[in-house]
Amino acid sequence: MTISMTPIGRVDGGREQPEDDNWGQSRARILLDPAQFDAEALMGLDSFSHVEVVYVFDRVTDDQIVSGARHPRGNKAWPRIGIFAQRGKNRPNRIGITVCRIVAVEGLSLEVEGLDAIHGTPVLDLKPVMAGFAPRGPHREPDWAREIMAAYW
Repeated sequence: MTISMTPIGRVDGGREQPEDDNWGQSRARILLDPAQFDAEALMGLDSFSHVEVVYVFDRVTDDQIVSGARHPRGNKAWPRIGIFAQRGKNRPNRIGITVCRIVAVEGLSLEVEGLDAIHGTPVLDLKPVMAGFAPRGPHREPDWAREIMAAYW
């Protein structure tokens, strides 16, 4: 089965190059495609503190895709794990998801903080962060996952 999607907009601003760390202060705008949407599409989003941004790692080429296991960031000190046990950009469908703080909503523009996507990145969807969709009960993660995130934000 093949699934075709049309981006709803693009990332404007923020970083020009993908880097592994220090995304927390990164600010960018998501500009909705005016051919598909008007300002009503973002109506009410400003009443939420955070938004999930679903986007495409469009600069990852076919030969960079990982479908098996690898060491996260190539760090041999961390275990070799499957691509679905990590959040790297070299994923089979190149889909990224990040929870960002909403800074402002104006017209077809959504300004966010903490988006780990670079300028020009196609955006597939936006979803408000609701407590009812947060993890139910405690969650766990391995030590290497805490280490990899220590300087990410």
